[in-house]
Amino acid sequence: MPTITSLSPNSGPTSGGTSVTITGTGFTGPATVSFGSTATAFTIDSDTQITATAPAGSVGSVQVTVTTAAGPSNGVAYTYLAVPALSSISPSQGPTSGGTSVVLTGTGLTGVTAVSFGNTAATSFTVDSDTQITAVSPAGTGIVSITVTGPGGTSNGVPFTYVVVPTITSISPTSGPTSGGTSVTITGTGFTGPLTVSFGATATIFTIDSATQITAIAPAGSAGGVQVTVTGSGGTSNGVTYTYV
Repeated sequence: MPTITSLSPNSGPTSGGTSVTITGTGFTGPATVSFGSTATAFTIDSDTQITATAPAGSVGSVQVTVTTAAGPSNGVAYTYLAVPALSSISPSQGPTSGGTSVVLTGTGLTGVTAVSFGNTAATSFTVDSDTQITAVSPAGTGIVSITVTGPGGTSNGVPFTYVVVPTITSISPTSGPTSGGTSVTITGTGFTGPLTVSFGATATIFTIDSATQITAIAPAGSAGGVQVTVTGSGGTSNGVTYTYV
């Protein structure tokens, strides 16, 4: 009777399709190769080796057997691994500079070996449980798909949006009366989408002239310096000092 001594690899995704080398003895004549109760396609390479294609299966282990005219072989375990799946991420956006901590929720995440934001690997990630991974976004632009890869394959993708953090390079004038009302031109980058302009802790009215310029009205304030900032969907800009005199 045929005898199986080993399988390589001895695991694969539930979708099937893995090429499995079966090593043993007595692989001659008409034969049938089965993964559990499912027969599959194979090639007899020699009387000691068969190359078989794993059929689709359910998560868990099945016995691989080879049956010839002499009878069935012993069984050797082949394990079907879950393909990881993502259901949601939080947050779903972050700055182009990267560094956002993103919680990925899904199933089959145990054993994940890679997390990708588009074609770029996550800066780092931790498998918290079979249903959660915490990953740190790399630098990027636009909308990308987050995927995870494990022994069972690669997951579906969930979109992550890179958003621009505004940057201020200068303001003019840099000072004004404590009564407020001064028209201040703010120059920088990333002035798109919903924005908030603040003088210290006080938000104020403004007009977006372009992606590189805002005209804001200084609110009333106390004598001294405050930081002017612009906040958008990607975060808050650097601060530039405006002085109340």
